[in-house]
Amino acid sequence: MASQQDSSKALVLGIDTGGTYTDGVLLEYHSREVLATHKSLTTKRDFSIGIERVIKGIDIQDPLAIKMVSVSTTLATNAIAEGKGKRVALFLIGYDPELVTTFKLDSQFATPNFYYFSGGHDLHGVEKEPLDLSGILEKTATVKNRVDAIAVSSYFSPLNPTHETRAYKAITQVCDLPIVLGSQLSTKLGSVERATTAALNASLLAVLRDFIIAVRRAMERRGIEAPLMVVRGDGTLMSDEFAARTPVETIHSGPAASAIGGRFLSHEEEALIVDVGGTTTDLALIQRGQVTISEQGASVAGYKTSVQAANLLSIGLGGDSHITLDRQKQIVIGPERVVPLAYLAHQHPKIANQLSARTQKTWPPHSPLWLEHWFLLREPADNHTITSDRQKKLVKALEDGPLPVPDLLEKLDLLHSSQLSAEELLRQEIIGKAGLTPTDLLHVDGRYTPWDAQCSQIGLTLLCNYLNWDQSTLTEFVWSQIAEKIVQAIIEFLSERKVSKDLLNKESIGAWFFHNSLYEKHPHLDTQIRLRYPIIGIGAPAEIMLREVARILHTDLILPDYFYVANAVGAIAGSIMVAEEILVYPRLSESGLDVISYIIQTREDRQEYENLDAALTYAREFCQERALNAALRSGADHPQVIFEEISDGLDTYRIRAQAVGNPRLAK
Repeated sequence: MASQQDSSKALVLGIDTGGTYTDGVLLEYHSREVLATHKSLTTKRDFSIGIERVIKGIDIQDPLAIKMVSVSTTLATNAIAEGKGKRVALFLIGYDPELVTTFKLDSQFATPNFYYFSGGHDLHGVEKEPLDLSGILEKTATVKNRVDAIAVSSYFSPLNPTHETRAYKAITQVCDLPIVLGSQLSTKLGSVERATTAALNASLLAVLRDFIIAVRRAMERRGIEAPLMVVRGDGTLMSDEFAARTPVETIHSGPAASAIGGRFLSHEEEALIVDVGGTTTDLALIQRGQVTISEQGASVAGYKTSVQAANLLSIGLGGDSHITLDRQKQIVIGPERVVPLAYLAHQHPKIANQLSARTQKTWPPHSPLWLEHWFLLREPADNHTITSDRQKKLVKALEDGPLPVPDLLEKLDLLHSSQLSAEELLRQEIIGKAGLTPTDLLHVDGRYTPWDAQCSQIGLTLLCNYLNWDQSTLTEFVWSQIAEKIVQAIIEFLSERKVSKDLLNKESIGAWFFHNSLYEKHPHLDTQIRLRYPIIGIGAPAEIMLREVARILHTDLILPDYFYVANAVGAIAGSIMVAEEILVYPRLSESGLDVISYIIQTREDRQEYENLDAALTYAREFCQERALNAALRSGADHPQVIFEEISDGLDTYRIRAQAVGNPRLAK
């Protein structure tokens, strides 16, 4: 949708780059009126292409009238979940290897390349052991050509980051890789979460830098000169400069923007936001008009971080989830996202004819593996990407166009797709996959038909032939399974309890209650699960995929105007917020019984005061100044400071200043 634009208005452009679609919204900032919207497929090989298509589709008549551009993205979340972040070496200073192994904490570090060094501090900021600087330098020389970044986390570094800063200075003398310090990202004392946060941030530096460059490139091509903002995982905004330094803060950026956009468009004070995308379905709760924030820090792909983010749940279920069979020939939907057959055939018309020929043979029916096609997304940039002859043969085999898995295996003389050794090629998006998806089923029943509906029908027919099901039974089963998965996710999200689905266990009343509430199977007992809030549907498939969910939960489904691009609206509806934290804690005598002084630990240095009141006064003033200056640098207009003073016990305090303001628009 496009509209005429008045040059006297303050126009802002919101863009959300999701795993499947890139959405754009043009908004008049002061009146909050939506002037134009556009959707385009995300172009992962070069994000600027999809972003520029969105800007072009909005038809901005005067690019200089745009006063701000703000973007949200699932890029960081997807990169972590799909293992597509850059390679990181994590240096752990003062960590106990035996403790980490005993409690199996090593799986939380978000990189297999972690190394231990002596050093670190104790709970009072006192050095535990001398820093093993020579060991750090030796390991740096070993790994610097095998990783893309280095993360450093020292034990109790929020109380004393000296060992991290010394390591940083030494590493920079022998290595030009990006280096991330845990104490620069979090003042929380959780050592594993801080190390994880540092490793993830390091893995995302190049990923988000390339994304910001792509956005800037698209803006430049369309003649837009305006400040660029990025949505944090809690729905607030930060400048592109801040985002480039701390990309880990964009974890859950896309879902947070959807929640903000859903609240903005619906005007609901209490609601459950359900954003159905192509790759994931994301849940967020609105209470008292605000998105609820996770106190534990953002989690993604099983990794716990120290990053503040909206309280969200994401499941691998969307319009482009792969419909396949497991080993027991049971239908499985997701979590892998693939290109729908309809789109593949739209790009390569011969696919439909090839599949159609296979449906003519009804006995024995063809395996659903014939529906899964592999194709070349792009040529490898260099020879270092392809590390084996098998990978070279795979790329060569796909140069003439997409191939179904059985043909591909025959060409390479293999028995199973696991032998293709394609993980790295898929991770780097050199090779892509296509298959049957819910989007294809929408093409079949005519509810969504932008591409080749005939190929979707052929794919569905082939699967029905294999299972000996009729089409209506199979499609009804798929939609019921999707509704069940979303209902289960909602219950687990709101109750903070897992739904046991061991229906063979006759003692499991919870599993029976859940199942009977969905399918009303019991002849005598009626059970219901009722959601107290309405569901606000976000995303293009929401209208189709959420009506049954709302019915099951006995609530209303609200689809506000522009619900299909609410994520892009949320990208420009948030405020800028910068938080600064300072720790104040006692320095004790050698006996540990007497307080000698009070340490004020900032991100960079330490101050020492004899009196607690004087220390707290200095900490408040310094924290306020830092937060204000950071907010101004991040583009806030007249920010206001909110103070929070948290006692951690034993005369230890965390002073937090949050500077909040609306984004400063270009003149």
